[in-house]
Amino acid sequence: MMDSQEKALEQEQNVEQNVVETATPAPEAEVTETPEAEVAAPEEAPVAEPERKQYQNKKEVLARAREIAQGEEAPQKEEVDYLKTAFYKLHIAEREARLKEYIDGGGDPEAYQILPDEDEEAFKAEMGIIKERRQKLFKEQEQEKQENLQRKLEIIEKIKAMVTSPEEANKSYKEFKALQEEWKEIKNVPAEKANELWRNYQLYVEQFYDLLKLNSEAREYDFKKNLELKTKLCEAAEKLAEETEIISAFHQLQKLHQEFREIGPVAKELREEIWTRFKAASTVINKRHQQHFEELRAKEEDNLARKTALCEKVEAIAAEENKGSADWERHTKEIIAIQAEWKTIGFAPQKMNVKIFERFRAACDDFFGRKAEYFKGLKENFKENADKKRALIEKAKALQDSTDWKSTSDKLINLQKEWKTIGMVPKKLGDQLWEEFLGACNKFFEARNAAGASGRGEEYQNLEKKRGIIEQLKAIATETGDGLQEKVQQLVEQYQAIGHVPFKEKDKIYAEYHAIVDKLYKELNISVAKRRLSKFKDNLRQVAERGGDALDNERARLMRQYEQLKSEVQTYENNLGFLNASSKKGNSLIDEMNRKVQKLKDEVQLVRDKIKAIDAENREKE
Repeated sequence: MMDSQEKALEQEQNVEQNVVETATPAPEAEVTETPEAEVAAPEEAPVAEPERKQYQNKKEVLARAREIAQGEEAPQKEEVDYLKTAFYKLHIAEREARLKEYIDGGGDPEAYQILPDEDEEAFKAEMGIIKERRQKLFKEQEQEKQENLQRKLEIIEKIKAMVTSPEEANKSYKEFKALQEEWKEIKNVPAEKANELWRNYQLYVEQFYDLLKLNSEAREYDFKKNLELKTKLCEAAEKLAEETEIISAFHQLQKLHQEFREIGPVAKELREEIWTRFKAASTVINKRHQQHFEELRAKEEDNLARKTALCEKVEAIAAEENKGSADWERHTKEIIAIQAEWKTIGFAPQKMNVKIFERFRAACDDFFGRKAEYFKGLKENFKENADKKRALIEKAKALQDSTDWKSTSDKLINLQKEWKTIGMVPKKLGDQLWEEFLGACNKFFEARNAAGASGRGEEYQNLEKKRGIIEQLKAIATETGDGLQEKVQQLVEQYQAIGHVPFKEKDKIYAEYHAIVDKLYKELNISVAKRRLSKFKDNLRQVAERGGDALDNERARLMRQYEQLKSEVQTYENNLGFLNASSKKGNSLIDEMNRKVQKLKDEVQLVRDKIKAIDAENREKE
């Protein structure tokens, strides 16, 4: 029962409007031949949405609901529905924000509880009052419509009685005019009775006028006055074609139709003409109105297509694998950008608007829900990594005062290697832990260096030897003649055989040495391979200083590279056997492949020399 009342209440403010939109008055002389379809408003044209207030928070919505519930104005269904939508949109956004804050703060999503909301309870109470008022208003309006229907039926019966007594027509003229005025004052009637009621009324009004013979002067005056009024309505309807606001023009036309109905007949010979003019003006406005809503529907279909595409984008992003935090953050930015684009798109068709939003929201919720789970696990992983690093700090601190220089050095170096294998922790905490760990390591190494200061004399001797070789190399740069390449190579080998220099001089002497060596290599055209081998040997000692299996690991890597290069050389040489050098192009391809083979062989030789250098270093250590 209440569903039917709610439905009827939607039309409560404009029943007469509905009548106008579904039927247009026919020419007075031909009531039964109304060309309604030509001027009637489109039956399925959607109602234009009024511009709604944008509420910033729930309290603003609640205040408006309370104003309607406690005030005197009639509750409008469209606004009531809009208030519900606005309130729960804000309510859900607040709830999701609180959940996100809870999870970001380390809370357990499964333990989260939604607390009662005072604003929601108050809003429900006010909406209950509004619903009761609407039910009461509906009953009152229905009662009023029935009373109006009865009054109009009585007026029709009275005019019908006048028509059946032609001899009394002139005497009843004043009463007839009074009945017409009373008819105008009566407003809403049940919509399903409105058209039939109007046709009967118009029929008997016209018949009464046709009976007025004795008082033709009064009748002609009425006809003239009605013609003037209807002509003005035609002019007003024609002027509406210039109105830029299509919806406004359509509603103004409906008012003109209502006025046209209320005006009495014109002279019989002018009825068709005045009606045709008014109908033509109405057709222009109705076609513009119809076209407007066709364009609106097309726009809504386009919006639906765009929103569907955005749903597919979010669903595709949500389906992608996220290998780490960077992927989650990158995809988050993409989805937020899509959400911003979604807000710029207007409504989809009414039957799909809620469904497409629910699809979009489900895809977003799926992504952000899994992201929350990931970062929850990441937080636990951070804690585990931090605990591991704290354990290494304790071990380093336990070793920082040791004087067993060799054994403790190896242990701290192994701790440093283990530190590198531990995963990430938050940057601020990570910096703090690293500083603490580094402090313990530095304390030991500084003590070791201080204790070994007495043994640094050999390092300074090595420094002087290397400086002497550098000076010899600089002297060669000014010489000319044969054998310079051999001299350079001998000095390079001597330099590489010299041991360590003081740490603070290491980088400086290294840079000075390579500056002169690179210059000589370039000027004497010593091969790139020899230069690379020379640099490799220089760096070999630094690799050896790392201790452990550093040299063995490097040798294993070079052996893998050596085998790979040999395989590539074999492949190219096999391919050369299939090439035909009879053409110019074929000959060019063979030359190019020969160059590649030679380059690979040079690389093989270089790798072989590097392996030999490592073997020599290992023998020297033994």
